[in-house]
Amino acid sequence: MVADDTIAAIATPAGRGAIGVVRVSGSAVRSIAHGIAGGVPGPRVAQLAVFRDAEGAAIDQGLALFFPGPASYTGEDVLELQGHGGPVVLSMVLDRCLALGARLAEPGEFTRRAFLNDKLDLAQAEAVADLIDAATERAARSAARSLGGALSNAVAALQQGLTDIRVLFEASFDFPEEEVDVLTETGAVQRLGALRDQFAATLRAAGQGSLLREGVRVALVGPPNVGKSSLINSLSGEDVAIVTAVPGTTRDLLRASIALQGIPVHLVDTAGIRTTHDPVEVIGVERARAAAQEADVVLRITDCTRADAVQQEEAAAVDATVIHVHNKIDLAGIAPKAETRHGETHVWISARQGDGIDLLKDAIVSAAGAEPMTEGVFLARQRHLEALRTALEHVERAAATVETPEFAAEELRLAQLALSRITGEHAADDLLGEIFARFCIGK
Repeated sequence: MVADDTIAAIATPAGRGAIGVVRVSGSAVRSIAHGIAGGVPGPRVAQLAVFRDAEGAAIDQGLALFFPGPASYTGEDVLELQGHGGPVVLSMVLDRCLALGARLAEPGEFTRRAFLNDKLDLAQAEAVADLIDAATERAARSAARSLGGALSNAVAALQQGLTDIRVLFEASFDFPEEEVDVLTETGAVQRLGALRDQFAATLRAAGQGSLLREGVRVALVGPPNVGKSSLINSLSGEDVAIVTAVPGTTRDLLRASIALQGIPVHLVDTAGIRTTHDPVEVIGVERARAAAQEADVVLRITDCTRADAVQQEEAAAVDATVIHVHNKIDLAGIAPKAETRHGETHVWISARQGDGIDLLKDAIVSAAGAEPMTEGVFLARQRHLEALRTALEHVERAAATVETPEFAAEELRLAQLALSRITGEHAADDLLGEIFARFCIGK
């Protein structure tokens, strides 16, 4: 599929820079190259050119590169004009391309054309944006693996396994007199069990990839003056929060993002939870409770020099994993340590001195469900996880209905349909629009 129109956009970030790039893709690329650069450069050769306006006056001088389709990013003819990175001059170059027949590209439209022209599948196209947005080195490497096809290859392997087993079940009811022999002799049931394990392993890897992409939300909660603000400062390495001995200093949510073992961690410091009649502080307490409910991990902080019973009066139940943080060990003469009590993690630290902070960081990573770094992890999105879970549910139903091959085969077909949504084989237009609308213009 090659679009009839031609698109153009500035492909470098807004602002001033040494170099700026205007990208053009479509059927009118060659005529635009003649109009602005005086000719079409040789394929994949950087050619020095003067970029000219309609009157022939110079706009800028830079490099012109031509990538003839289908051997290009979009699968169409592509022209890249690399000039100086000033906003005004880049706008002038772009305007000239538009005047020569291009239209302004929509967000993500270059990558969308690459998908529609079979240069990338949908999972790889999403990985382009994820690589740009990666918050940690580990996330960037995983996004690069997805862009290289790691997720797509894993899905393809599952699809092939489903096809192979589905053929056996369909053969059994096409030839009912041989039903028992076909399923037994081919080991179809055992192969279905092995495929179910393969699904579970892929889903686990995708879960790790989703964690690398989305990160983990960590809320710091507790009564006033237990050291929440000191702790977010210690974890982030910055003076994010004001620290004073006055109760109720923090009224609103304070946020900081850090990386722990390559996992993005989004910290939220909250107002001290207590009964109060101060209308501003009441709002802060309500927001603190809401932040705890929305978090993946809650650090429930207490002052180990005070009675726990008093401090736990305001503790509300949350769905998140809770880590009990016993702060101010420097005042209590306690050594830093971490232990498990009744299935919950307890860590003793001094936020002010930094003692035990590494133990707390390890506890946060463990609570988030992060596994040791492996080379096979690929970046995944929530929709990928949902598709894999749906497909696995169908595989499990197929395993439960092997005595009725028709039902088992249908469940396997539905599993294949769920998987196809990951790579875009059966992607609705509204899904494509939502995905590519989140890309930057020029990509």
